[in-house]
Amino acid sequence: MHTGSAATEAIQGLSLPARMEAILYLKGRPMSLAELAEIAAVSREEAELGLITLITDYAHRDTALEVRQEGTRYSLQLRDGLGDLVQNLLPVDLSTAALRTLATIALKKRILQSDLVELRGSGAYDHIKELLAQDFIERKRQSEGRSFWLTLSEKFHRTFAVKAADLQPRARAIKAEGTEPEPAPAPEPSPTQDEGWEEAA
Repeated sequence: MHTGSAATEAIQGLSLPARMEAILYLKGRPMSLAELAEIAAVSREEAELGLITLITDYAHRDTALEVRQEGTRYSLQLRDGLGDLVQNLLPVDLSTAALRTLATIALKKRILQSDLVELRGSGAYDHIKELLAQDFIERKRQSEGRSFWLTLSEKFHRTFAVKAADLQPRARAIKAEGTEPEPAPAPEPSPTQDEGWEEAA
């Protein structure tokens, strides 16, 4: 599988600057123009144009975020001085990187661990362990395949005051990306199916 396939599917339909923004947010690390171009499925010149437009856009926004250049790499970061404020406002003790991974799972509602790692990088394995340990997500092995399905837990909904129904429209987007269909809400899963769920702690 192409290394940027999952990310490419996730950002289809967005404008070029929005693609750059989505990639920088999901990856959560400094990235080169070549990496941005590959994931966005555009030329290096197009990626540079989209990035310049995004940087200009952020420069005129009243926002806590900014596109930061570090040598030949670019990242989406909080403006200087805001990191401590955000950590104080968070309702949970999670790293910023783990929160980004959790946000990605929340947007998808249900995502394969392998696809999440493609989107967030190999560091996502540690984020998943952190999220499982704090019971914010649940993990179940695929019925066919070697990866795991990741879903939000009840604790997530209680902590962040998000109702499951609020994320329901995302189900159609997941099916469009070729993932397995959403399970029907009834009847309850059989004991055999339940045996695949991983312990969160």
